[in-house]
Amino acid sequence: MILAFVLSSAYSSLEDITYNNIQADIKKNILSSLGFTPSNEDPWTTEKVEQIFNESIVSFVINKSGNVIPDKLPEDLDPKVDTDLYPLYKKIVDGQVDGFSIPISGKGLWGTMYGYFSIEPDGATAKGITFYKHIETPGLGAEVDKPWFQQNFVGKRFIDKEGNLIGIQTVKGKVDNSSDEAYHQVDGITGATMTSRGLNKFLLKDLKYYNSYFEQIRKSIKS
Repeated sequence: MILAFVLSSAYSSLEDITYNNIQADIKKNILSSLGFTPSNEDPWTTEKVEQIFNESIVSFVINKSGNVIPDKLPEDLDPKVDTDLYPLYKKIVDGQVDGFSIPISGKGLWGTMYGYFSIEPDGATAKGITFYKHIETPGLGAEVDKPWFQQNFVGKRFIDKEGNLIGIQTVKGKVDNSSDEAYHQVDGITGATMTSRGLNKFLLKDLKYYNSYFEQIRKSIKS
């Protein structure tokens, strides 16, 4: 009986540690997508990530109509039940909104890719993108991890001139900056066509979930 209790307690403690580590990694990626970076002088320990997140990020949940759900937080969501509710993270600097971050996920070449996509306060422009889990091919699809690829997204618009959601397209080769479509295109990854196609598809899919919310922001800016 005593041994069973000890083993049960140890397993429970291990579950708690695993959960806390996962939450810390999620928060780290949300912060990274929103432009926060660690330094050699001030590295990101678990405690530091928690501090920055609590000081700078407001977490909330919206529904498919873009309305905020009171008294509901992202960690309260059950993906199997809350299929029409979406977590959203807002960066605050000096009392002002400095960006938003949404979770993104979908099929690459070999499996599901998970990350965060951040949006400028205008609700139409990419602020950043990160990936924290995938099984894409090293040197090819796995380049989605690299700063050169992620930096391509910064400043790109996912809304066209008419206000329609069009997403951001990873093209084959280099973007033709003289093209009328360059504003929503990023350079592709050599030899990773399927990864790029998958990213194009699931990024647009996830942006659609949040479009009602950001459409309200875009309309308020115009008025």
